[in-house]
Amino acid sequence: MSEKLLEIKKASKFFRIGGMLSKKKLTAVDDVSFDIDAGKPVILSIVGESGCGKSTLCKMILRLHDPDQGDIVLNGRSYKDHKGYDPFRFRLDVQPIFQNPYEAFSMRKTVDTYLFNTALRLKIAKSYKEAEKLVDETLKSVGMSFEVIKGKYPAQFSGGELQRVSIARALITRPKLIIADEPVAAIDASMKMNIVNLFKELKDKYNVSFIYVTHDLSTAYYVSDYIATLYRGCLIEYGQAKEIMDDPSHPYTELLMNAVPRVGEKWNQELVMPDTEDKEYAITYCKFAPRCPYATEECRKSRPEMKVAVNGRKVLCFHPLNEKEGS
Repeated sequence: MSEKLLEIKKASKFFRIGGMLSKKKLTAVDDVSFDIDAGKPVILSIVGESGCGKSTLCKMILRLHDPDQGDIVLNGRSYKDHKGYDPFRFRLDVQPIFQNPYEAFSMRKTVDTYLFNTALRLKIAKSYKEAEKLVDETLKSVGMSFEVIKGKYPAQFSGGELQRVSIARALITRPKLIIADEPVAAIDASMKMNIVNLFKELKDKYNVSFIYVTHDLSTAYYVSDYIATLYRGCLIEYGQAKEIMDDPSHPYTELLMNAVPRVGEKWNQELVMPDTEDKEYAITYCKFAPRCPYATEECRKSRPEMKVAVNGRKVLCFHPLNEKEGS
């Protein structure tokens, strides 16, 4: 068995922009590499502003987009190995949780239908009775029960309740990895911490790792074991969550930390950087240099190499802040 659950190897994704005949392309994910160990479950938060490539990267892991360069490896099997790809096994091992739970369920179907279909169609349960027991057990692990949801439609639940059902649905397959893309963005602030608390509990109970995509650094700090910061498609900092958030190495991470609002609040709209023109993604030198307060001539001429510390912490910067401070 592979020692790595997931390996992202210099993965890039390009999109053509400006119409069918346009030759212009946008690099949504730019040479990103990181991994998740197989031995111990973790929560890895991917953070960054809108348009930084978080969702595109998640879609690549979920096999909704193929990498245009590089590779993704799950349990030792490359995504390039199309002949060896087993979609049935993949759906058991990797499950998504989406941003808006109301969009994940049809308003014309009862929510229990989805849970039973997952259990029976993926052959986790052999009978309806066995499926009912599994569904009830999984719902109870997220603070619900089969009796609470039985025969009810999505509109009969709050956003937080329905997201709990979404989490239960993902857990039915007993996956090794759950991709949670902005799972608390559409939920009332009072429920956000309840949901992220669930991730911490479920991680150990079901031995499942989470990739948690978020704008909310306050919840990321609380829930994460590791944090990956993206900027204009590039992984610019990666490492243990507390270490990165208490002592950022990259100026962009420092900027984000200085803008962290109160717990559960998203960054204000004015904190999103305004110049998101496609030309910024095509910069061949440091992409953050145009607005970095510490940028030098070197930063404006070439792109830095990823620096890797002994403890595995990574930073894509010529002049990491920690070096400036002599640490």
